[in-house]
Amino acid sequence: MPDGLDVDYDGLIPNNVGLSQDARVRRALETWHPGYIDWWRDMGPEGFQDALVYLRTAVSVDPAGWAKFGFVRMPEYKWGILLAPAVADRTIGFGLHRGEEVWQEVPGEYRAMLRRLLVIQGDTEPASVEQQRHLGATAPSLYDLRNLFQVNVEEGRHLWAMVYLLQKHFGADGREEAEELLRRRSGHIDTPRMLGAFNEATPDWLSFFMFTTFTDRDGKMQLAALAQSGFDPLSRTCRFMLTEEAHHMFVGESGVARVIERTCAAMREAGIDDATDVAAVRRLGVIDLPLIQRKMNLHCSLTFDLFGNEISTNAANAFNAGLKGRYREDRIDDDHLLATATYPVLRLVDGLVVREEVPALSSLNMRLRDDFVADVEGSVARWNRVIERAGFAFRLTLPHVGFNRRIGEFARGHLAPDGTVLTQAAWQQLMPEVLPTAQDGAYLESLMRPERRPGVFAGWIAPPKAGIDSKPGDFEYVRIEG
Repeated sequence: MPDGLDVDYDGLIPNNVGLSQDARVRRALETWHPGYIDWWRDMGPEGFQDALVYLRTAVSVDPAGWAKFGFVRMPEYKWGILLAPAVADRTIGFGLHRGEEVWQEVPGEYRAMLRRLLVIQGDTEPASVEQQRHLGATAPSLYDLRNLFQVNVEEGRHLWAMVYLLQKHFGADGREEAEELLRRRSGHIDTPRMLGAFNEATPDWLSFFMFTTFTDRDGKMQLAALAQSGFDPLSRTCRFMLTEEAHHMFVGESGVARVIERTCAAMREAGIDDATDVAAVRRLGVIDLPLIQRKMNLHCSLTFDLFGNEISTNAANAFNAGLKGRYREDRIDDDHLLATATYPVLRLVDGLVVREEVPALSSLNMRLRDDFVADVEGSVARWNRVIERAGFAFRLTLPHVGFNRRIGEFARGHLAPDGTVLTQAAWQQLMPEVLPTAQDGAYLESLMRPERRPGVFAGWIAPPKAGIDSKPGDFEYVRIEG
């Protein structure tokens, strides 16, 4: 079938790319499928493979009705290949090929560069599933358990999206890369995932909510940049992935907001006026606001590193090639060539943070990170409104972009969350105040007790404002046998 809005939902691999007429790619994907299911059973949600979960499944790319809800066992979920509708007469919007017709096949001179972009994006998708595989055992409610699994299956579908492009357009090399995506493991000493943040542990639900707020938002920014690509199949793939990615960020932002709401309510009930009285707040069995700030600091700084070096030849080359644009490239009012343009970059020079104008082509990573910061500031503002409405003076703040960095201009220095440059000794002294400690981890672990009664929530988190798919508050989102 030709690609379009409708999805062939009856076969092993739901798709709107005409797999039934593409025997070579269909066989390659069907050959890859058993290994994927083995990976899912080994590294997917532990202990819940046989549970019936109320999940949404993509059945169309029409924004008016692209998904349906229903109970399904996760290994039987209909992962598929879905491209957004083609845009008639679309041309490349940036770089050296600006104005040319978009590519439907891989341009030979950019083959290696494009394959690398697909592999890096593809590697992040199974990594997050692996990081989150143990969280089901400590879910604070069936509502949250279902949201975790929804995020997991959609990350799995995003892996399928990248694997399809590799299998379709890169032949034997693509098939080899697809297998490697199933061999790497998050945090494995010998075969880790490619990007640092995707090798970090996700030991508790506050970490999960922070991950989906910050790290999934990096995913949004990267997908939005790739959605501008002159390689049209990649653009269309990423445009649809962004539809699903929005839910992941909602899970994170609303999850943190619910944690804050419950903490503030408990403090009010107990007559606690000082949000920094950690001992008193923890006696209530809720998560204190300073710990939420430290978790923010950690996950935000890990996400900053995902944008790579502020000054990057690779990013410039991908832009010039027309493969990866800027965030919302099509809405930027400039020449989209950047041959003479500059952009301000923060650097650490002789112990001082300085702002320097550098070629805009070289500083695309910095610009994308700036777009990320502007985007995530909205989440933090909404969290602070929860605290403000509860009557507390405490405010959460994003850390400086140079804080706790391992990659880029600030990797060899030490900055406080407010941007103050520190000595090694001062940094070591400050760390327990600004990053989660072992004691913080132990306290969070003590709270992580599962709640599996429909409509009931753990004591450290508030219920959501509304159910999923308009379901009532006591809906049994996950049916667990035994």
